[in-house]
Amino acid sequence: MPQRNDTAIWSGLFRISAESGQTLQAQIRQAIVAAILDRQIAASMPLPSCRILAEKLGVARGTVVLAFQQLVDQGFLVARERRGHFVNPDVLATPAKPHQKAPDQANEIDWKARRQIAASDMPPPAKHDNWIKSSYPFVYGQFDPALFPTAEWRECNRMALAVLEIRNWASDMVDRDDPLLIEQIQARLLPRRGIFANPDEIIVTLGAQNALYMLATLLMTKGSKVAMEDPGYPDARSIFRLAGADIQPVPVDQSGIVTTSISNDSGFVFVTPSHHCPTMVPLSAERRQDLLARANRYNQIIIEDGYDSQLLDEAPQQALKSLDRSGRVVYVGSMSKTLAPGLRLGYIVASAGLITELRALRRFMLRHPPANNQRAVALFLSLGHHEALVRRLSSAFDERRKRLVHAISAFLPEWRSTDSAGGTSLWLEGPRGTDSRDLAEAAASRSVIIEPGDRFFDRTEKPSRFMRLGISSIALQHIEPGIRELATAAGRRPAAA
Repeated sequence: MPQRNDTAIWSGLFRISAESGQTLQAQIRQAIVAAILDRQIAASMPLPSCRILAEKLGVARGTVVLAFQQLVDQGFLVARERRGHFVNPDVLATPAKPHQKAPDQANEIDWKARRQIAASDMPPPAKHDNWIKSSYPFVYGQFDPALFPTAEWRECNRMALAVLEIRNWASDMVDRDDPLLIEQIQARLLPRRGIFANPDEIIVTLGAQNALYMLATLLMTKGSKVAMEDPGYPDARSIFRLAGADIQPVPVDQSGIVTTSISNDSGFVFVTPSHHCPTMVPLSAERRQDLLARANRYNQIIIEDGYDSQLLDEAPQQALKSLDRSGRVVYVGSMSKTLAPGLRLGYIVASAGLITELRALRRFMLRHPPANNQRAVALFLSLGHHEALVRRLSSAFDERRKRLVHAISAFLPEWRSTDSAGGTSLWLEGPRGTDSRDLAEAAASRSVIIEPGDRFFDRTEKPSRFMRLGISSIALQHIEPGIRELATAAGRRPAAA
């Protein structure tokens, strides 16, 4: 156990970093709580004085005083007059977490053999854990800290924490959602897509993937046939397979999914008509009408993912759901591409009967998404912050996309791109013999992050010459230098500026 004056050990327990996202006071509190719960501080041993600990950590004495006071208020420490601060014995009365013993190899449980669904066998996600530290992050689905509406988001969270607001969201909502958020989705988000729905036709989800998982769990079973775009959204494909569905790949061309190639016996059709994942081409008006007609004719359910449809397009098309007159289209939306992917907030729009069933299912899964987040987002929408953010992002991304297309033309002329208005990425096809995974590895050594395109295909022999470049996280001035570095990684000698 550390002694009170053994300052080297105490400072070792309280490691703080200026690069942490936490305040110094929060880091000190976290370190003390961890040391208490790990039984590294005895109840009989006083902590160092605020002055001594502040000197060792190189922080202001007031920072340590405030940290100690909050821990006293929370019951982790007790202050004894003229003696100092001590660990509260009541905290130590809780049994310590036992140390893990080395597993008995002979009796170790084979969890893989016991599983009923093969989730870990599905294709892994595209992982870019350190994308924010990369010089040229052409990643998809992340955010740009420089464009994030920090002040506005803080304002809405502060408002959600007001006493009267807390009363609105702190209770268990069971299977309901925040009525203000439903109202705002109904009034602010859906009309942009041409969708007009009643409140009982909307349910809030933990993002688009949670929405797809609920739909697959509720509607699909072993042998269900799902027609999907190929290339297409890999995680949706995996979610449907986990439900036991048989995936029927359907080709995609410059007009979107080839509807005449959809099998008549498909029970479901999954599409990304606004911006196809990953090529970004929109589904043509003729194909939309044909898709809806076929669904009626062959009793099919269409799951429409509003993929990359939140931004302002030069020539926006209405959602399939807006054209639906039979209730066969289920619309899945998300706020990940505008507000923040880490927020994990999405929604489903469908017939009231289906929403009722989804609410019943969701209650057993998670009851409802965190109500405080729902209220904060509802306030963000109601105050017009989201509208302003969409305009700002749309303008910034349009400029970035044009800069990216120009840079590729200049430095990677042999790569063919599908430049569609709107969206937050560009799909590229390289010359024959290109292996985009090898290119991604070579590019990463030059601090350039790209996404190989083979994961989007549902074929035994996956094409290797495709890649996707995202524009949501890379600053405008870094696009051309990043493509120059990518060209160097690809073995091309960039032309002089």
